[in-house]
Amino acid sequence: MPLRPTTERRILDAAEDLFFTRGIAATPIDAVTARAGVSPATLYRGYPSKDALLAAVLERRHRAWIAVWEDAIAQAPDDIGRLLAIFDALEVFREQPHGSRWCAFLAASAEYASAPPEVARAVSTDTEGMRSRLAELAAPIAGGRAPDLAEQLLLIVTGDLAMRLREPGGASGRGSGVARGAAAAIIEHRSGGA
Repeated sequence: MPLRPTTERRILDAAEDLFFTRGIAATPIDAVTARAGVSPATLYRGYPSKDALLAAVLERRHRAWIAVWEDAIAQAPDDIGRLLAIFDALEVFREQPHGSRWCAFLAASAEYASAPPEVARAVSTDTEGMRSRLAELAAPIAGGRAPDLAEQLLLIVTGDLAMRLREPGGASGRGSGVARGAAAAIIEHRSGGA
């Protein structure tokens, strides 16, 4: 019997909050069930392991992130704006109730020396999704060099997310501005030579 949507949401909300404020390894399943107000049997009916639960949290977060990013892309006025929209989306996403002080995917990756398959798959989906979407958005600007530009931008985005952890109070302003500026400079260089 599948979980009811409201029960599933409570479980995922509790797990997301605990995993990314206390740490994944430091959060026992009984803390998730207590926060969600469900029994262990109910949780395990929907998620056979803590790793499966974490993967579901990451998959839900990925879908939410993509929706915010796509909205930012749709609002951009031109090709360069669409490529830089990822930085606008990061700010919007961070301010939402489910936002966090840094990246849940980086947090999950940092907790495992070798991630379990379902967690590795969720992290890879997010990484490859950003990489391919950035390459697609970079194509009108960089042509055949779009994959290289996308890789550079992905590195800047990842650095921006990591700096949010190092400087939680300052990263939302100065850090993102610096990251966006670095990305804009690389885009300008790439488009000037295209």
